[in-house]
Amino acid sequence: MLREHISRYKSLDFFARQVVEGFITGRHKSPFHGFSVEFSDYRQYNTGESTKNIDWHLYGRTDRLYVKQFEEETNLRCQLLIDQSGSMLFPIERHGDIDHPNKLTFSVYAAAVLIELLHRQRDAFGLSLFSGQIDQQTPCRSNSVHQQYLLGLLDGLLQPINKESLRVTSLAETIHLTAEQLHKRSLVVLFTDAFVRPEEQEALFDALRHLRHNKHEVIIFHTYDFAHEVNLDYDSRPHLFVDLESGRQLKLQPEEVADAYRRQMTELFDTLRQRAMQYHIDYVPVDIARGFHQVLLPFLLKRSKQ
Repeated sequence: MLREHISRYKSLDFFARQVVEGFITGRHKSPFHGFSVEFSDYRQYNTGESTKNIDWHLYGRTDRLYVKQFEEETNLRCQLLIDQSGSMLFPIERHGDIDHPNKLTFSVYAAAVLIELLHRQRDAFGLSLFSGQIDQQTPCRSNSVHQQYLLGLLDGLLQPINKESLRVTSLAETIHLTAEQLHKRSLVVLFTDAFVRPEEQEALFDALRHLRHNKHEVIIFHTYDFAHEVNLDYDSRPHLFVDLESGRQLKLQPEEVADAYRRQMTELFDTLRQRAMQYHIDYVPVDIARGFHQVLLPFLLKRSKQ
């Protein structure tokens, strides 16, 4: 068991680095631009290098050439929120499989990738895991020790499923608590399938308004399995559907309800998109069957505006 844990942990770290490096190479341009910088120290000028950072005032006083060294300063605080409720384990048989992930597995690896990116940019990052409450929350820090600690927490979400894994969601309450507990202006990145009952939608939108009212920037990565959860793509035979949070079961023929179901899902997506636009929140639908560029591109675009 310990060997499997270490292997998976190293895989998570390695995967995040590979995705970020591949993404940077693929763009032929580093996304690490636009940093604010602060003066750090002087060093002696070496013949042949650029004269751009020579301190000529110091040269006038000392008759020696010194180059200003700068240190990139942290100009972003990012809190990553991951919904670890039961519905995020769908499809449950694909839990922990990076090649064919379920929603929680995709979110874990996506968060690891963003943490790697933030660390390279010397930005501060924290992690919140929630279900019916905030189950785990860390402060924002930018050092390597903190990065490894968060990767350990994420690895814990890839553990084999048991009854305790099937948790209910309290999305609105979690967002309200996050808005109150983040005392400095932050970028809040939320991974969730946003499965809330119609009567709970207004509470969710009110919580999102709370985040914006407290001056936080927000990205919602609406994580879902398009083929099965949106398109209802199942064989033409009776299927038993099980609610991974309540345990309720329903046996039906998918094609008999497909049209009505797709209309409801379309309405949900449209409502989320429209309300997010109203509150100046970045809403990003993310199909877990597609790559991590769905997460990286919108994140970098949002970060460039900070």
